[in-house]
Amino acid sequence: MEIDGVPVVIEAFPRTVRLVTTARLRAAVLAALVDGEDELADLAEIEAATSARMIAQDRGISGLRANELVYDVPHAHFINASFAYARPQQPNRFNGPNRGAWYAALDVATCLAEVGFHLTNMLADAGDYTATVEYAEMFSSMAGDFLDLRQAPAHPALGAEIATAYPVGNALADQARATGLNGIIYPSVRHAGGTCIAALRPAAVQSVRQGAVYRMVWRGGPEPAIEGPLAG
Repeated sequence: MEIDGVPVVIEAFPRTVRLVTTARLRAAVLAALVDGEDELADLAEIEAATSARMIAQDRGISGLRANELVYDVPHAHFINASFAYARPQQPNRFNGPNRGAWYAALDVATCLAEVGFHLTNMLADAGDYTATVEYAEMFSSMAGDFLDLRQAPAHPALGAEIATAYPVGNALADQARATGLNGIIYPSVRHAGGTCIAALRPAAVQSVRQGAVYRMVWRGGPEPAIEGPLAG
């Protein structure tokens, strides 16, 4: 089977890695301001009214049904958030404005290169290469049917230019999802020799657990210094 000339393969990855900002690992900032369980419940109600993840879990959002999300599994909120928080103004390579995806790689060096590329672009837009960010590894396993772009390295979805490659990648991901595939395997565009996976369904992300922390530091130039692994 093929989609747009790209073969479908059955793969099993016992360990993939995704980077998640450590800010998402901390307790809610406002929690320290409440005095008891009742006020904490009120805070949770306010969060539920504004959180895309919690709205998606309750009744779904555009492009994502509530019954697609995962519940009662470790780190379910991280999985669900990756699909609920799409960025309408900044689609990614294999997800558009109405639905996110779980992006991972086979090694952390590839993750750091991919994340570092996008953060560097943001700093360039701001005109200031000064920043310190910390990311935690989130390991997961994946298995099932995937589109395999490793066998089609010249596919236009793998172009380096965001403006031309991402619309093609989004269309390819829509076809893969409609066909019932779990995701797309592709060679990293930002890290030579690296392999990435875009999981297109929440249920495709299994056995999530946290790993080490890495710190990325920009000190006035576009190349960040990488510190880590640090203690989680």
